[in-house]
Amino acid sequence: MEILRRFDPLFLFLMMLGAFNWLIVALFETNLVTEIVGTGTAADVVYVIIGLAALFYLPRLMDEVSHAGDHRVRPHGA
Repeated sequence: MEILRRFDPLFLFLMMLGAFNWLIVALFETNLVTEIVGTGTAADVVYVIIGLAALFYLPRLMDEVSHAGDHRVRPHGA
């Protein structure tokens, strides 16, 4: 599992690229993935890589969400 944590920045970057692509699709009706790699198998491979990155990052995200309340501010001297 430690080896996957080393790839967290890459997974996060790929997810951000995927989110940015959907933002561009929604605002301007232009799909950057198909503009860059074309349609067909190449675009499918890009989408699969981004989807796998999201799936691999999901446990880390869920861990962060479950521990979100653990960072409470404590008074000094307590």
